[in-house]
Formats: sequence, C-alpha cells, structure tokens
Amino acid sequence: MATLLLLSKAMDASAEIVPALGLLQHQVRVVAAEPTALLDAPPCDVLLVDARTDLIAARSLCRLLRTTGAEEPLLLVATEAGVAALSRDWGFDDFLLDTASPGEIEARLRLVLAPRPGDAEVALITTGGIEIDESAYSAKLDGQPLDLTYTEFELLKYLAQHPGRVFSRQQLLSDVWGYDYYGGTRTVDVHIRRLRAKLGPEHEALIGTVRNVGYRFVVPSEHPDHPRRDDETDDADETDPVDATSHRG
Repeated sequence: MATLLLLSKAMDASAEIVPALGLLQHQVRVVAAEPTALLDAPPCDVLLVDARTDLIAARSLCRLLRTTGAEEPLLLVATEAGVAALSRDWGFDDFLLDTASPGEIEARLRLVLAPRPGDAEVALITTGGIEIDESAYSAKLDGQPLDLTYTEFELLKYLAQHPGRVFSRQQLLSDVWGYDYYGGTRTVDVHIRRLRAKLGPEHEALIGTVRNVGYRFVVPSEHPDHPRRDDETDDADETDPVDATSHRG
C-alpha cells in the first residue's frame, strides 16, 4: 500500500477526481495545488497533480516541484482530451486518465515506484567542465553552481546530451520549448546569448554557432585554448525581443 499526495484545485475527495482510487487500498490525501502545500504535508510515496481543468497551471506546478527539489515520482492526472497537450519537459514521470481503471492505476504506480537500474548514471551529464544533474535540475561549471532559469537549464541539458550535433532553431523550439510554443525562433538566439553570458568568456565557446543552420554543443576536444564561438555573425543582435517565454523561464 502506497501513500499518495494528490495536488488539486478542486479539493474534492480523491474518488471524485479519480474514481478508481476509491476502490484501491492506497492512502490518499488531497491538498491544494500549490508548492507551499507540501511544507505541512506528510511524507508520501507518489505525488499526483490534477491537470484535468487547467493544463497550464499543472505544467507550471510540475516544473516548480522539480526545480524546488521534489524527489517523489510525479504522476499527472489528465482527461482524455488533455493528453495531446502533455510533454515530457513538464517534469512528470507518467500520467493517468481520470477514468483509469484500478488495474491501470496499480500498474502505473508500480512502474514509477520500481527502482530503475542506471538512473543515477543517466541523471548526471558531465562534459566540457559542465556537470548537469537532471534529477536535481541543477548545473555546475568547474564545480561552481550556475544560476539558470528553467528554460536555460533545459536548453543547456539538451545540447550537452548531443555533443557535436547541430540543431536548427526550429528543432530547438520544438524539442526544448515544446510544440505548444507559438513564438518565433528569435527567442532561441536570446536564450543562447543569455546562456553564453552565464558560462562566461572562458566557456561560452562550448555553445557553437553554425552559420545559417543553428547551434551545437562543442565537444571538449574541439574546445580551443582561447575560446571563441564558431561564428560570431549569425546570432541575433543585442536587443532582446519581447520574449513570449518569459513566464516559462
């Protein structure tokens, strides 16, 4: 029997949110859908976030839970119509429909609670003096913490996971920002510039520009003694546009 903490704006009984939960033996407590609710909440085995009626708020809450260090497996409760909008970059481990059967809920809980061999190794990316801890949503440069926004962290992580590979701005928008982002590719240039500034003059060349194509993470063996970017002329100019992703980091 697992202890489940269900974060919801509805504050109904858990059986009203996910009816099949009322047929299972797990202990379920419903709390307000906000991070501060966890301060007084009892320990739990799994966090559930109610995304049935407000996907945007659920996405923000999931990301905030991860960036503030919540380590419990995170399950998203969604409607069938809402599933199409879900994206892994929200930070949840799995999702279930509010109409899920008892058997499906048991299976999904069992899977998220089961230890996965190699998770510790996969969660840590070390390259070019940068150490990225996926599980803690943190990054270090030469042992010193980097103060990154959520989107800057996801962008750095994505590039570092594919060293040497060139990504177009449109690819980065799709894979980092998500398909539901409607802004232009210019925001990629803005975030790249901010990320380079935080890496500093000695390490900014880790993110290379490929003229008329996009960006890549420069593998350490290619990193020059006196770093410079691959192509200084292909970035956006120094005036930031109105960044439609400012609310997303």
